[in-house]
Amino acid sequence: MVAGVAGLVAGAMSMAAGEYVSVSSQSDTENADLARERMELTSQPELETEELTQIYVERGVSQGLARQVAEQLMAKDALGAHAREELGITDVTTARPIQAALTSAATFSVGALLPIIAATLASPSQLVAIVSVTSLIFLAALGALGAKAGGAAILRPTIRVAFWGAFAMALTAGVGALVGKAI
Repeated sequence: MVAGVAGLVAGAMSMAAGEYVSVSSQSDTENADLARERMELTSQPELETEELTQIYVERGVSQGLARQVAEQLMAKDALGAHAREELGITDVTTARPIQAALTSAATFSVGALLPIIAATLASPSQLVAIVSVTSLIFLAALGALGAKAGGAAILRPTIRVAFWGAFAMALTAGVGALVGKAI
């Protein structure tokens, strides 16, 4: 039980830290892109208008209308227009490191809690088998749930999550056997 809870806490913190670092790097890149775009808008507004115009032309808008759209959007919010159209940065897609870290920690914790509950219900002689089997079942179910939530086909992600979960458990058991510790 202690090992399970310690693993849950360590895993959740590791997932949160990794997610925070990764998404913070994305946020840093977005901020650098926005700073560069802000400078370009100040130093060469006509070139930036033309750049936005060409984005709309490439999407199928006529040259004249594309120019009008670019000018009107830039008059209202030039940086916002370029962030959205040129850089692909919007309020919805912008990197949020803290939100990503908390979400990652919470989802890991929920997933790790299920095998711990199974461990509390298993007899000592069946502990490894029960926790291993229920962990794989939970992984497969979470893989299916994630696929369904994302609108993807269910079978392939479910198999992928179960396979790699089984692989990770086998690798962990192998390392435990090599160093002579029970897992």
